[in-house]
Amino acid sequence: MAERLDGTVALITGASSGIGQAAAKSLAENGATVAVVARRRERLDDLVKEIESSGGKALAVEADVTEQSQAIDAVEKTVSELGRLDTVFNNAGVMLNGPIVDAPTEEWGRMVDLNVKGLLYVAHAALPHLLSAAENGPRNVADLINTSSVAGRRARSGAGVYNLTKFGVGAFSESLRQEVTERHVRVSLVEPGAVDTELASHLRDEIREQSMKRFEGKDILQAEDIADAVSYIVTRPRHVAINEILIRPTEQEG
Repeated sequence: MAERLDGTVALITGASSGIGQAAAKSLAENGATVAVVARRRERLDDLVKEIESSGGKALAVEADVTEQSQAIDAVEKTVSELGRLDTVFNNAGVMLNGPIVDAPTEEWGRMVDLNVKGLLYVAHAALPHLLSAAENGPRNVADLINTSSVAGRRARSGAGVYNLTKFGVGAFSESLRQEVTERHVRVSLVEPGAVDTELASHLRDEIREQSMKRFEGKDILQAEDIADAVSYIVTRPRHVAINEILIRPTEQEG
């Protein structure tokens, strides 16, 4: 049975578009006050207005979570202005696929910085507050949801470093889950398949064209499909932990 999130606070990274934006709206609809975190302030401000116009509560926090100081500041601003932190959706990420041989290694650096280090920085800063929220109502449970990918389960040629980052997210999440689960902080992993977001737009032109051919004529996921899964995780009763959700379009083979 789903439970409302009234009286709780959720922080969402990568909230200026796509899955993060859709998740912020969904969590707000379920009663949470949401702190939306990203680098693009204008988009965050627009999202806050949209949420508030629908009766929700939201706070825009401009931050680049690849900088540890900014990740810490984003968490601390959320807690200082909204009073607590019950849910973190660690969603910011980038996919820069391509062959390993002769790869532009600055792309590798960008993926490691955001997909791994940014995720770690946010989790580290948030955990004391999540542990506190689990001990102090209204729900006496807290949630950390990390975005991985199908690429965190299955390695593919042309996605080696992206695979590395997402396999790493899965390993970190499971280790942390074992560490904090008895303190009622639930750690969950969401693994989307092909989703219609900005993610592919960051690929080099030739890589993007090749990647898109895999899904020509197929009905791929929308950001709202993943947001629905995030809300499902968070709205479970205290005794139920959804540790992992793999979500692919019905027509996606691998």
